[in-house]
Amino acid sequence: MTRHAFTDRIIGFIRDIPSGRVATYGQIAAMAGNPRAARQVARILHACSQREDLPWHRVVNREGRIALKTYAGGAEQQRLLENEGVQFDPSGVIDLDVFLWRPDMLR
Repeated sequence: MTRHAFTDRIIGFIRDIPSGRVATYGQIAAMAGNPRAARQVARILHACSQREDLPWHRVVNREGRIALKTYAGGAEQQRLLENEGVQFDPSGVIDLDVFLWRPDMLR
């Protein structure tokens, strides 16, 4: 079975997120051509992160928060991001003005 081009674009953009930066589910969806597909980005991350060796930890919600529950990978995601220099405020929010990935050129 061949993979959908939208899925390939999402995977490509996730691979491009540099260390020390984050992107939002909606941002990735919009860059891939469907700004209303943030949930699809989450599904693709869940299904493909390990197989595709994606930097899954660099994708957060639109508020700059980790979407995963602490016990279901959220603590690991925060640890991985902090190891890359991403900072969280006391309430667990990333300052997207500082840490949001802003690619110079879209595909």
